[in-house]
Amino acid sequence: MTAENRQILSRPSPEGTRVGELWSILPEESGVDEAGVLHIGGVSVEDLAETYGTPLHIYDEAGLRRQAQRFMSGLAERWPNSEVLWASKSFPAAGMYRVAAEEGISVDIAGGGELRLALASGVPADRLHFHGNAKTDAELQMALDAGIDVIIVDNEDELDRLERLLTKPQKLLLRVIPGVEAKTHASQATGGDDSKFGLPMDQALRAIERMRAHPLMEFEGVHLHIGSQILDASQFGEAVTKISTAGEFPVYDVGGGLGVKYTYEDKAPTIDEYLDAVVGAAREHLPADAKIMIEPGRAIVARAGVTLYRVTTVKHTGRVFVAVDGGLADQMDAALTGQRFEAVLPNRMLDPWTEIVQLVGRQCESGDLLVDQAPLPAAQVGDLALVATTGAYGYTLANNYNGALKPAIVFVRDGEARLVARRETYEEFMALHAPVLEG
Repeated sequence: MTAENRQILSRPSPEGTRVGELWSILPEESGVDEAGVLHIGGVSVEDLAETYGTPLHIYDEAGLRRQAQRFMSGLAERWPNSEVLWASKSFPAAGMYRVAAEEGISVDIAGGGELRLALASGVPADRLHFHGNAKTDAELQMALDAGIDVIIVDNEDELDRLERLLTKPQKLLLRVIPGVEAKTHASQATGGDDSKFGLPMDQALRAIERMRAHPLMEFEGVHLHIGSQILDASQFGEAVTKISTAGEFPVYDVGGGLGVKYTYEDKAPTIDEYLDAVVGAAREHLPADAKIMIEPGRAIVARAGVTLYRVTTVKHTGRVFVAVDGGLADQMDAALTGQRFEAVLPNRMLDPWTEIVQLVGRQCESGDLLVDQAPLPAAQVGDLALVATTGAYGYTLANNYNGALKPAIVFVRDGEARLVARRETYEEFMALHAPVLEG
């Protein structure tokens, strides 16, 4: 829909909805037309479903860019010698790497595929930081050949590899274990004493001396990460305090992990509250001339993205089951971490919410439950269903369970939609099996 024929959009709160909270989990650039159809970025979700099919990942591009800039300007105002990196594992799509390149935000990568995508999408090599606890020789060589800015060393075996591979100076950070038990799902906690990531302080000091002694290793500082989807901002300040015990260095990368509001009940810290916690602790415990880096991922992309489905089945069997044409294959986080999401029927945004349903997918698992006890209007076959706040890790964890095809991605902005990743085809799905099928 173009600007000329766009209808006036509103943000209603139909009977049964959580007044005011519905719009806090949908993309910033969203509203409802007079027919009760949700628009994102000025584009009707009905039009998007008709053009691109379902399941479909939809991103509010303006909101995405705005959120990235909030982190960059907010940190720079508080601590000028700083850098914001987008944690690309949260949404490793070429379209998002391109946004990062255009907005001037640096990027952290964790594997050869992410490296290739970032470079091909226009991210300068000198704005790339390479993470990972088990980097291979081949991946390290790719990074060195590309001339990336920083490698974050995880362990002494990685130092062995770098000693073999380095032929010119390379900037390095060392990942340390801060000993902070993050208040999050166990699979998302990375800063406790039993973490698989980084080195404890005693081993870290030995690795630092080793790097300092090597003529091609330019050791700059330390890196930490305490986990993901953290809703207690004080834990980030605690992590900065802990990292200060490793010593004084030119650079401190304090990671990411800021949580977001997924549900009507969630109370997520604001960006300002998060930055105040990090910088407040830095002012108290870190050298005044040090460089501080942060790595938001989920907090940049989660709210901007939604996943659109088509209702295929409605059953009343003691419970009301509303089944859609996607599921675990495109929304693994619901099962992997038990993340609660919220849903709407975006073609019926003005209808009263009269039922509590199980919004389920089509994969052959009882755990293929997209939203447990979802309040919705009485759904009908053919309705659209939208799961909100899926911009982080949905596409990352996409898979081919039951032969599902990975969904397309569209960015919407100012009444226009653009395809940034097309839907996987059956031919592509079959191609990996060519040695048998063509043999």
